[in-house]
Amino acid sequence: MMKAQETDVVRVRAAGTTSASDWVAIERPLEIRVRAGETERVLSTTMRTPGDDRALAAGFLYAERVIRHPRQLCAVESVGDDAVMVQLDAAAAADIEAAQRPFVTSGACGVCGRKDLRALFDLSGAPGDGSPRDPRWPRLAPAVIHALPSGLRAAQATFARTGGLHAAGLFTVDGVARAVHEDVGRHNAVDKLVGTFILDGRLPDADCVLVVSGRASFELVQKAAVAAIPIMVAVGAPSSLAVEVARDAGMTLLGFVRDGGFNIYCGAARIVGVA
Repeated sequence: MMKAQETDVVRVRAAGTTSASDWVAIERPLEIRVRAGETERVLSTTMRTPGDDRALAAGFLYAERVIRHPRQLCAVESVGDDAVMVQLDAAAAADIEAAQRPFVTSGACGVCGRKDLRALFDLSGAPGDGSPRDPRWPRLAPAVIHALPSGLRAAQATFARTGGLHAAGLFTVDGVARAVHEDVGRHNAVDKLVGTFILDGRLPDADCVLVVSGRASFELVQKAAVAAIPIMVAVGAPSSLAVEVARDAGMTLLGFVRDGGFNIYCGAARIVGVA
């Protein structure tokens, strides 16, 4: 599915004005429909970049706590170009009402319009205390951290053409890219990333790092925490609530990872040579 399209522009530069063509990222609505038992409805309509729509729906439902395990997805099917129908097990019916969005969610909003936010703070599967003695969780070397933004950028094919997409990538602690997704909505990119693993019947491995191309907002950290991703790296700044959620979830949160430096907002124990 096309993620960018060509358009005519007038370029104004110091040397003068010229007519030219340029590429812009495609933004279209995606209707996420769900069915659980006797309950069937449109759960949300979100603006997104077309492609990986089934993964987007799966990741969205997991982050919204409509499903708690990949096995609750009975079927995920595309309906035309701009809709996905998700068949859930009957146990998910009670959570559909709380997650329902009464209006279109823009590419800039991850939780806008949700009726009940309480389930979003259920971090029962979160990474833990970040202790370096805890063998379940990885440690990350500064040299790898410095290379992560360029590794993410190298996989952003549509961004290279348009300059108009956010990206989220899952990397190993050795800096190897596991999966990278782009979207006009930063939260959609994370949902597509997590949803890719959910459709495969599992969640991201514990020894992984989430890298995002912009800032670390609350909804991105919440999605990472729910998926039990222990380390999150952002090129930009975190928000106050993002730091609070990451700390409560036992995550390691890094911001301003660029120009040879980075800030550790919580979870320093997972960074080699720091603690």
